[in-house]
Amino acid sequence: MFIRSIPELRETVQEVLAHQPITDIHTHLYSPNMGNLLLWGVDELLTYHYLVAEVMRWSDISPHEFYSWPKQHQADYIWQVLFLNHSPLSEAQRGVLTTLQGLGFDLEDRDLNKYRAALTQSTAIEHVERVLRLAHIDHIVMTNDPFDSLERAFWQAGGKPNPRFHAALRIDPLVRAYGQAVPQLRALGYDVDDDAGERSIEGVRRFLHDWIARMNPLYMAASLPPTFRFPDYTPEATILRRCVLPACREAGIPFAMMIGAERLVNPALGPAGDGVGWADLSSVAYLAREYPDTKFLVTALSRENQHELIVLARKFRNVMVFGCWWFLNNPVIIDEMTRMRVEMLGLSFIPQHSDARVLDQLIYKWAHFKAILSDVLVDQYTALLQAGWRLERAEIERDVADLLCNNFWRFVGKSV
Repeated sequence: MFIRSIPELRETVQEVLAHQPITDIHTHLYSPNMGNLLLWGVDELLTYHYLVAEVMRWSDISPHEFYSWPKQHQADYIWQVLFLNHSPLSEAQRGVLTTLQGLGFDLEDRDLNKYRAALTQSTAIEHVERVLRLAHIDHIVMTNDPFDSLERAFWQAGGKPNPRFHAALRIDPLVRAYGQAVPQLRALGYDVDDDAGERSIEGVRRFLHDWIARMNPLYMAASLPPTFRFPDYTPEATILRRCVLPACREAGIPFAMMIGAERLVNPALGPAGDGVGWADLSSVAYLAREYPDTKFLVTALSRENQHELIVLARKFRNVMVFGCWWFLNNPVIIDEMTRMRVEMLGLSFIPQHSDARVLDQLIYKWAHFKAILSDVLVDQYTALLQAGWRLERAEIERDVADLLCNNFWRFVGKSV
């Protein structure tokens, strides 16, 4: 069926986006059988660290006092200050409203206790199914940290996540602060030394081998600082070169690099205190060039890095650009980044991931993003029609499936 007009094109794109199942390639969510690790509900939604940082701008209380309160008290305070005392115009604030509306609540009454009570009537698994259906998500990739004692217990007991939840092996301590990982590795029975010598290489390799076998991850991942450099002579660079990259190659999985997070710029804010910095992406070019048999999923946190990252992806097919991460998850920046990527990479990238830490956030993160992606695609397809190019609905369905699902699965070499 050929598309003949711009109104027909817009309607078609919106329909296709509404019905395309999504693979969310990077979240901080957990399978419902992993207990309290999975965060969900109104209080978790309102106390997300984005909103904690925003409420502190209006507040005279200290972060220490705020964090000493019970979670429900924190949520009540944020609701009062950010939603009732002031209009909720920020993206994080608007996201809460989109989520509550998506869950079927009447926002005119502004009754937080009513919303809270309604959600507590569901079990975790019931709520997971509801949210995934509303967000139209069929697969979720978690962030799984073997250095976290609570999560580690699940895997060591032989736990298996829900089939819709897939593991990603997170290894930040190994490549950000190796010295901090040493005591934990030793406690887990791995013989390592303090300076990433030969004992450490063998011990870390065995650690990675064991956890890849235990989790069956789709990729290995680390959040890296703006100062990340490779090659280098640090213990962290040694571990990356001699342990992490070989383990990825042997397991046939990509290494995901999320570059640009400045940890605890304001330590008093705790999880809300991280910042952003511009990164030198020449390290990415080096890795892609010198390790052509290794695949790299890459996202950068600084807006100033986006053009350079896209150019690198044009040069190296083993680099897959993904998502609008963290501080970039704002409509004005998402629109700019997505247009730039389409103009320079066509459809050969992964446009978004939710980075959700609270299950309910999936509703707003994907609803807001699909509205932007719809506008971007309509503009690009309009240019094709104006050039005299024939356009069919099936082609749009193919393109959207690639962006929201298939590009990732092809890159990791798996099928669903």
